[in-house]
Amino acid sequence: MAGRVARGLANAAGYVTQRPPLSSAAVRTLVRVTVPGIVAHLDLDAFFAAVEELENPELRTKPLVVGGDPRGRGVVATANYVARGYGIHSAMSAAEAIRRCPQAVFVRPRHSLYREYSQHVWSTVRGIVPTVEQTGIDEGYLDVGEVARDFLEARVVAEAVRTAVRAATSLTCSLGVAPCKVAAKVGSDARKPGGLVVVVPGQEAAFLAPYDVRRLPGVGPKAEERLRPAGVDTVGRLAALGDAELRRLLPGSVGAVLRDRARGIDPRGLELDVERISISVENTFERDLADPERLHDELRGMAAEVAASLQRSGQTARTVTTKLRYADFSIRSRSTSLDVGIDDAEQIGDLACRLLDRGLRDRPGALRLVGVGVSGLVAYRQLALGSL
Repeated sequence: MAGRVARGLANAAGYVTQRPPLSSAAVRTLVRVTVPGIVAHLDLDAFFAAVEELENPELRTKPLVVGGDPRGRGVVATANYVARGYGIHSAMSAAEAIRRCPQAVFVRPRHSLYREYSQHVWSTVRGIVPTVEQTGIDEGYLDVGEVARDFLEARVVAEAVRTAVRAATSLTCSLGVAPCKVAAKVGSDARKPGGLVVVVPGQEAAFLAPYDVRRLPGVGPKAEERLRPAGVDTVGRLAALGDAELRRLLPGSVGAVLRDRARGIDPRGLELDVERISISVENTFERDLADPERLHDELRGMAAEVAASLQRSGQTARTVTTKLRYADFSIRSRSTSLDVGIDDAEQIGDLACRLLDRGLRDRPGALRLVGVGVSGLVAYRQLALGSL
């Protein structure tokens, strides 16, 4: 990727399709939170330092620290894995880092550059798993249950994400896949760099138990100060606390939340803040489908659902999009825009089928999923006034 990554990538906002695995349903409501059955946490490995190494490959073999001036009061933002071998880590003072490794190379953070790489990463991820809660420039949660029916498929999806990120950006990432956020988050950190951990349902507590209590998301320095003197030094020990002991060590509601997390109980869903800018219907097939006539029939049925939704809401759409997901979970979409908005099922179906054919000419293959979407929504009344 010499130099800068591509600009102008897709918008980070996306829709959550709420549907059973083998049926279709239109996305018709605003969604802020969804609770996936399979969630992954993705964490880019030593992100700032990794970007600096891509920009200057000579740094790869040197202890590299991204952060403030070691002669001042700066802190370490991140360090590459060579520097970590000297005990340097994020949030350490830069002065301590240079003391531990006098030959370390220090570079100042370049946040605009990191944002460019981050945008490219998350655009790539959304090409495989559309629904993402990005919690930071270098990490976020993925609703893998949206594209995988079980944890065996979820592993394949996670491997596809990891491979796609590496191919698109030359960056490595680690992923944890689990039934809940807390296990996924701990899992993504378990085999860095470039690792993948899958925690199957029922094994969340056993997986978390051996880890240092500080590794549990939500246990900060103050909680640690209360827990360690009482011998609660692992996640498993926190999970085993009785109610009275828990109230003594961690009073208030925070104690119960942390004990639940230590037991692998975490009802948090992905937090999304999206705008309704489109209507879409999609269907995942029980077996991959390659017959063009059957695919056309599927699309025309979806087009009828989309048209009915437009008509109920009193809207027309100027853009029609057909979505194709292949057996390897990669996604392609083809769109066309019109001068005048439409809400007619036959017109939408005709356009969707043409777009499907175009997509299959570009990349032939059996499809796991197809979808029809419309955007550029305009209210009837607005359209009528605009034409006067």
